[in-house]
Amino acid sequence: MKKFRVVISIAAVALVVFLSESANGSIDAAAQVASSGAETAQHGVGQPTDKAGAAAYAKHCAVCHGDQREGNLPAFPPLMGIKRRMTNDKIADLIHKGKDRMPGFPNLKDGELEALLTYLTTDAPPSSFANGNAPAAHASGLEEAGGALFQQNCAFCHGRDAMGGETGPDLTRSKLVLADKNGEEISKVVREGRPDNKMPAFNFSSQELLSLVAFIHERVKTASSGKGGRRGVDVADLQTGNVDAGKQYFNGAGGCSKCHSPTGDLAGIAKRFQGLQLEERMLYPRGAKSTVSVTLPTGMKVEGTLAYLDEFTVALRDADGSYRSWATNRVKYKVNSPVDAHIEQFPKYTDDDIHNLMAYLQTLR
Repeated sequence: MKKFRVVISIAAVALVVFLSESANGSIDAAAQVASSGAETAQHGVGQPTDKAGAAAYAKHCAVCHGDQREGNLPAFPPLMGIKRRMTNDKIADLIHKGKDRMPGFPNLKDGELEALLTYLTTDAPPSSFANGNAPAAHASGLEEAGGALFQQNCAFCHGRDAMGGETGPDLTRSKLVLADKNGEEISKVVREGRPDNKMPAFNFSSQELLSLVAFIHERVKTASSGKGGRRGVDVADLQTGNVDAGKQYFNGAGGCSKCHSPTGDLAGIAKRFQGLQLEERMLYPRGAKSTVSVTLPTGMKVEGTLAYLDEFTVALRDADGSYRSWATNRVKYKVNSPVDAHIEQFPKYTDDDIHNLMAYLQTLR
């Protein structure tokens, strides 16, 4: 039988952004955004100049987030515009404690931390995202301003062209975007966020929202004008399997029931994820926490959630949430990764196994 092989890359963090607002904003407001963006790009207003903050950033952050805070997609998000979604206190807490693959910096001195916060929360001109990274040229200055904001705040999740990224949906096919002509409902989503989907609330001005919706509508128009009607996988494409056979595989040959329960961790999963998104999580779940046990030279064992690992350093968060790290050549460690079981299953799947298991999972509502 044919073998089904899947390779899905994982992104670290997940910023999920919708956009838009009422298009009833005045023409003057629209002109103000376009004019402001052009003026900023021309004169370089807002470019961080604090040497202490720039030095702290270069030392601790640039290796992952880029020399100019532009990010390294898909793994590391841009840090420009971070103040729109996080307060200074939350940024400082994230720096001290870390999160997911980002290590914490608990020993960062107050003066250095303050300088770094100032640097991170100072706006840079939209022109810093030129360099050929943005989608094709836009029809107006308003769309260009919205495009710059999108690259800073949304592209990490939704892709630079708004047609979907590692963790976010294709906005050019979003029912919310397509149906909300005046931007009222999607504007509410932007301002309030969607915590269940890890989308933060964004503090955009009315003018900024107006420019964002102009950019997205331009992307929708461009996508619709392309040849061919299909730009992705529809839910119906993944509903061809046999439910009973999928349930049997879940409890038997697939070994899924050893770690998962349809009435426990998987209860309602078909409501939270549909189509290709559900299949991706089935094959290679994102965000599954690995644990690690570290044995110190004294024989003492320390256990916790794996926070960082490379050939030089192993780090964890213990039960108290404290971040602890060691040089790998000075300790012994053992990692338990729940994702490994999914990876080991890849060469064993047949096409029928995949389709049947998907059919079963789609009944877990």
